[in-house]
Amino acid sequence: MPTIRENKAKTKLQQGQVVATISGLHSSDIVDFLGPVGFDAAWFEGEHGPVDWDVLGDLTRACDLWGMASITRVAANEPWLITRTLDRGSMGIVVPHVNTRAQAEAAAQSAKYAPLGYRGMFGGRQAFGVADYVHQANDQTLVVVLIEELEALKNLDEILRVDYIDVFFVAPSDLSQTMGHIGNTGHPDVQKAIDEAIAKIVSSGRIAGTLVNDDNLAGYLDKGVKFVMTSWNGWVTRGATQFMANVAANVRT
Repeated sequence: MPTIRENKAKTKLQQGQVVATISGLHSSDIVDFLGPVGFDAAWFEGEHGPVDWDVLGDLTRACDLWGMASITRVAANEPWLITRTLDRGSMGIVVPHVNTRAQAEAAAQSAKYAPLGYRGMFGGRQAFGVADYVHQANDQTLVVVLIEELEALKNLDEILRVDYIDVFFVAPSDLSQTMGHIGNTGHPDVQKAIDEAIAKIVSSGRIAGTLVNDDNLAGYLDKGVKFVMTSWNGWVTRGATQFMANVAANVRT
């Protein structure tokens, strides 16, 4: 009988390594296209993006082919939603707006079978052909909670005490909004809050994650961030913009 698939991202985090995660993927063809690049995980959008239940099965299958961990942001911290997302083949979840210890505990427990939690008793796609899946799945299921509101920062010490959460992801955009600087993640107060949250997560011995780009990646890695996520859309936009500039510069009138 086949064994359960290894969650590459979770394994690397447990070994103290950096996990590179790509987002902005809305079709299995794009996952296949980027698969050879070597990302550790793909982040699928069930909150802001077009991913539905049928598409999620195909997206996670494509990740399996390339040895990438499939991680899906759910729209809400709801047990049924988390259970179904995992049943459709996602190897991890991202839970938004986790502002209290109780909310963090609910997220972790919804993703884990007993005795750690109360995930609904159904294996889904990752269980096919795997003997005793429900006794193995907890070890391979990745749980990410988003720290994205001022309330979460105020309660961060308590949130960090919750077991079975793999990544505490500091999300700059929503955080800037709740701080009164909507659309300005670069505001000094926002950056200070992000840096302080990351420092607290790292010093507590937990794993910090955040959104990165080419310019700030090295800085966040130096601060101890181990889970980095970026979108491929920015690379396409920059390349396409440069191409059009080259066209314009070389057009003879």
